[in-house]
Amino acid sequence: MSDGERVPAERKRRRPTGSGVVLSVDLIVDAARDLIDAQGAQAFTMRKLGAALGADPSAVYRYFRNAEDLFLALADRLIGESMADYSPSGDWAADLRDFGLRAYRSALRHPQIAVFSTVRVTGRPHEQRAVDAGIGLLLQAGFDEATAVRHYHALVDTALGHAALDAGVLRLAPAQRAADEAAWQAAYGSLPADEFPHVRRVRDHLPLMAGSAVEPALDLLIAALRREAGDRRE
Repeated sequence: MSDGERVPAERKRRRPTGSGVVLSVDLIVDAARDLIDAQGAQAFTMRKLGAALGADPSAVYRYFRNAEDLFLALADRLIGESMADYSPSGDWAADLRDFGLRAYRSALRHPQIAVFSTVRVTGRPHEQRAVDAGIGLLLQAGFDEATAVRHYHALVDTALGHAALDAGVLRLAPAQRAADEAAWQAAYGSLPADEFPHVRRVRDHLPLMAGSAVEPALDLLIAALRREAGDRRE
């Protein structure tokens, strides 16, 4: 949270809860993550969080102003986890691909949290460092400042857009996922060639539609960035 929104240190609980636990920011964020993973963001309440912590829900407000404040802290935590062992190789394009996949995979590890983590700006330390790292790769490639920002925006939206879509698939019931996957063969594989000549031609490859397109999408984007960066040097 920003300095203007930070909960004053004197408001934070120092005494154990009724269950003997001393609350902390990390403990609360961990409990919120586990609740949302299990029940979904829509079912989350501060009352449920308090019960999971063995504390009165009001105790949480000593650390977070409201549920949104907590959600943003949780989203920022996931960004930090995704970048924990990030180490640039020196190849800006390969590093940019790794950067995008880290953002994608972090969201997919917590598909219930991806409902909000993929569409919000946390404005907090982990996100700030990630933005700096990503834009730095594009500046390293030789793009000017405005172009680097535009391309960073495209990269992040590509990765997180696919994460939001694929997380939505993971939130479906297993029977729904299985039906959607089977439909590419059952509903499309036998379409008549006279009405659907293009689908008929590629029918053996249609099951690919059931998988994620994030890596091909990132590869296409980064290939285009390589070409543009090369053109700028000529």
